[in-house]
Amino acid sequence: MSEIIIHAQEKINQDIETALLNEEINDFRSEFLKIHPYDQSEFFEAQNEEIRHLIYGYLSPEEMANVIEHVVDDRTGEFIVEMVPQYAAQVLAKLPTDDAVDILNDLDKNMVASYLTIMSTDESDAIKELLHYEEKTAGSIMTTEYVAVTIDMTVKEAMRHLRKSAPDAETIYYIYVIDHNRQLIGVMSLRELLIAEGKLTVEEAVNRQVVSVSVGDDQEDIARMMRDYDFIALPVVDFQNHLLGIITVDDIMDVMEEEASEDYSKLAGVDVDSVDENPLVAAKKRLPWLIILLFLGLFTASIIARFEETLEQVALLAIFIPLIAGMAGNTGTQSLAVAVRGITTGEYQKQGLFKMMIRESLTGLITGVVCGLSIWLIIFVWQGTLFLGFLVGLSIAITLLVATISGAFVPLLMHRMNVDPAVASGPFITTINDIISITIYFGMATMFMQFLL
Repeated sequence: MSEIIIHAQEKINQDIETALLNEEINDFRSEFLKIHPYDQSEFFEAQNEEIRHLIYGYLSPEEMANVIEHVVDDRTGEFIVEMVPQYAAQVLAKLPTDDAVDILNDLDKNMVASYLTIMSTDESDAIKELLHYEEKTAGSIMTTEYVAVTIDMTVKEAMRHLRKSAPDAETIYYIYVIDHNRQLIGVMSLRELLIAEGKLTVEEAVNRQVVSVSVGDDQEDIARMMRDYDFIALPVVDFQNHLLGIITVDDIMDVMEEEASEDYSKLAGVDVDSVDENPLVAAKKRLPWLIILLFLGLFTASIIARFEETLEQVALLAIFIPLIAGMAGNTGTQSLAVAVRGITTGEYQKQGLFKMMIRESLTGLITGVVCGLSIWLIIFVWQGTLFLGFLVGLSIAITLLVATISGAFVPLLMHRMNVDPAVASGPFITTINDIISITIYFGMATMFMQFLL
């Protein structure tokens, strides 16, 4: 069934492209505007700049804004810049305010000033109002296009106001109730408004148990709250409880994708915004971590050098260095991933530090014992040396226990210190555990040298 749908969409795209290239404007508009806005954006993104300029000429700013709104990658700024400035300003003005602000935040300040100057005063004022909020806060992702009614209205008057405001609102599922000072009093769902008697006042029908977020709250905390409460939208207020805007679920989905991508980059020891960025810029972002890891690697080498005499006496020990270091790094990374996920999803707050550390310690102990016994048996069969197998197996058991604890403890400690736990990246944990594992391995080998000779 899905293959039939895909084939049908490809045929439609071919028809649209043919009409576009033949400059058959009416045919292009007829076919293009029939398809879903997401499919429009997919078609649009697949075209080169020359073809996109034809599309700009065939679509109104409002129609183009609908396409831009559904672009899912980070190229929206690129598309805006390549448009004629007057057209681009009109497109930005037709976008939801929060989406326009997201795009403008990524553009040169001179360009932003130019676009705002071209817009009408009302349009530019709404965007300027959000531009000054700090990135990744509620203020930066909220929209001011919502439905609000005053507490002294009747339900009938509120319905009339809803019909008037609905075309410009981003969502109408929640109607926010304010007083004449714009302070948030409560909320009514669309269902509650529809079934309420028309003669009732909003004050009699309103639900005053409204959950809101502060304009300065972090977007990741808001995403977690939206998930916990299953809201479609959340109101944003200032310190005096004035209603400033709302955050909708589609904005939160973008936030979750952004945060997940950012955490993944940090876990990999990089801070990369785009795969298309300049190699020099990419190298500049990656080098700090790599330089730190280089010096940590040299420290690991210096530890091995300290045990040169041990290696000279039992050269066979060198064979198992990559095994022990690799196992420690892998175990630490697994534990790190579990800890960061627990912090992100809120499981850590529910369980607490003690329970999580006990759980990870027991996990490390069990995996260490199983892996240690396995390698002991393998080395005994392979090399015919009982004590060497015991030494390597015991080293792995202790190393895996310590690596699991460190992999969980470091991000939890950073979280307690209000530092992003994802900074405790995979490469960092891996290198630290290399140092720990090598020290344990050679320390025990030196201690029990008499049994190895």
